[in-house]
Amino acid sequence: MKKFVVVVLAIVVLLMLPLLGGSMIWMLGGADGLDIEGAARMTDRPAESVSAGDGWAHWGGDAGGSRYSKLDQINPGNVSELSVAWMYRTGDLENRPEAIHQSATEGTPILVEDSLVFCTPFNEVIAVHPGTGEELWRFDPEINLQQDPANQYVCRGVAYWQDATASGACSSRILMGTNDARVVAIDAKDGSPCTDFGDEGEVRIDPGMELWWAGEFQITSPPVVVGDTVIVGSAIGDNARVEAPAGTVRAYDVRSGASRWQWDPIPRSPDDPASATWQGEQPPREGHANVWAPMSVDLERGLVFLPTSSPSPDFFGGLRPGDNRYANSVVALEAETGEMAWNFQTVHHDVWDYDLASQPGLYSIWKDGRSHDVVVQPTKMGLIFVLDRETGEPFHPVEERPVPQNGAPGEQLSPTQPFPVAPPPVVPSQISGEDAFGITWFDKRQCRKLIEDSRAEGLYTPPGEQGTLLYPFTGGGANWGSGAFEPARNLLVINMSNLVHHIKLFQSDEFDTIRKVFHDQEVSPQQGAPFGMKRETLLSPMGLPCTTPPWGIIAGVDLGTGEIVWRKTLGTTEDLSPGPALKLGTPTLGGPVITAGGLVFIGATMDNYLRAFNLENGEELWKGRLPAGGQATPMTYEWEGRQYVVIFAGGYSRIETKLGDYLVAYSLPE
Repeated sequence: MKKFVVVVLAIVVLLMLPLLGGSMIWMLGGADGLDIEGAARMTDRPAESVSAGDGWAHWGGDAGGSRYSKLDQINPGNVSELSVAWMYRTGDLENRPEAIHQSATEGTPILVEDSLVFCTPFNEVIAVHPGTGEELWRFDPEINLQQDPANQYVCRGVAYWQDATASGACSSRILMGTNDARVVAIDAKDGSPCTDFGDEGEVRIDPGMELWWAGEFQITSPPVVVGDTVIVGSAIGDNARVEAPAGTVRAYDVRSGASRWQWDPIPRSPDDPASATWQGEQPPREGHANVWAPMSVDLERGLVFLPTSSPSPDFFGGLRPGDNRYANSVVALEAETGEMAWNFQTVHHDVWDYDLASQPGLYSIWKDGRSHDVVVQPTKMGLIFVLDRETGEPFHPVEERPVPQNGAPGEQLSPTQPFPVAPPPVVPSQISGEDAFGITWFDKRQCRKLIEDSRAEGLYTPPGEQGTLLYPFTGGGANWGSGAFEPARNLLVINMSNLVHHIKLFQSDEFDTIRKVFHDQEVSPQQGAPFGMKRETLLSPMGLPCTTPPWGIIAGVDLGTGEIVWRKTLGTTEDLSPGPALKLGTPTLGGPVITAGGLVFIGATMDNYLRAFNLENGEELWKGRLPAGGQATPMTYEWEGRQYVVIFAGGYSRIETKLGDYLVAYSLPE
């Protein structure tokens, strides 16, 4: 994605500004066109009703992924004084100089056993001292670095388990899934393998079929633990073939590694009520619908919440007619048995790669004088579904609305799709030639032509051979960073991207020719389907997005009323090209953290900063320079009376942010 901002951006701005005068300023002034100026209001919620925010023992802060901390030492009045407290380096930049160029640093530490514990993109697990950053121990599972990972080398986090009835070796454990499809268990005290788990501390997952290449099947998000059960999903390479690996969710005994249950999101049995929504071959031969994003757990109810993805392949569904439930769904399973409690589908018959990429947020909304337990699911489409946690029924109404039809030959689209009545879409989903952006008249004219030459009928315009615009693009809207929730204001803070993808289908026998011609773009065979696929971000001849800025936003959403109360541009062009740092926003990868001190902390942008925003109104209050790209979600904790904010800054190779291997901690002066 970084190709969309090239050196000419700064050159054109600097050279043409004197010539174009006010017109240049007018065109760039659209950067804040989506901004909403407002303020989040406090509710009358009793403080004792808030259960989240104690410690950071889970990837999302707590098991439900609130990403909220009760710490308030750092606040709007003193956040400008934040500075680097310590910095730790993993050594990956020096020790893995080739592999790091296929990596994405997305890890978030947890605070357990008086240690900050995190994983590198290469699945090394490292514990450092919370107050100094001194390394305490590390564990290296020695993953295969020749596997050509479909989703880059990624490890977003680890899980923690403690035996309440025992002490000694491995009575507390760190659990992690690896890029080469293992689940490992190590002692949380010293990082040594728990040899009673599986085969000498690991369980190797069988994907159920022969892989096309070693990196086709990975585990990239942290497992979750419920009682003595550890549950893992998988990340699978997209668009290679129809008959792809199944997206089976697996559960193991946390002590022995023995299999407890498996759940396939694609119903293979005619007895499953969802089988009627798969009207092709029986049982379906498609794969995927996997859970690659982080899961959430309701410990009280014993439920695990799964965000499922699209079936294979992404952009043609003619071989799988019907809605294809349980794909593209929030699914609640009984954690001990794998039995389904309920499911809610966010996209019927997905042919847009609109899989659920975000962790479902388990929040309690204060409304009508009482607390309501909900599941909040942000989506790539910029939509936010708010569901009752007990039943899966919409908390805010959801409507089935007609969507564009007449897809590729052989395609059978759903005539309607679910749209939340509230909250409204956070980013736009409709584009026309009139919306084309350019910093010169030539740039804008060419973008307008690209838009008008493509099919663009709004959200859910089906892919075809003409070329279709997907807006928002398949990177979101929201992505794996998900949101953060502040209970005193019912406030969800969410970051989203605002770009367009151009999707074009072609006859399957043209694959080799198309790939040769467009060797620098994404071209996929979708083997077994009648069409291959070409996907690219819609850019002008100058390499700029054709969508009006901002290209990245952060917003505050009142989940009680369903209103967007503030929305701001997120990110600048500072590290994308020389010249002035233009506030145009950037695509974002990573998510926010909220504190009781009234702050939102977020990295995620393509400029190398960690930022702090005022929770009430979204005003940017501080930014700290990072030594590399901050495409990870930060976390915060207290150690010996001092509050720290930590982010893993290592960059993201595919979008060409600066690579590194830094864990950076900020705090107020002592």
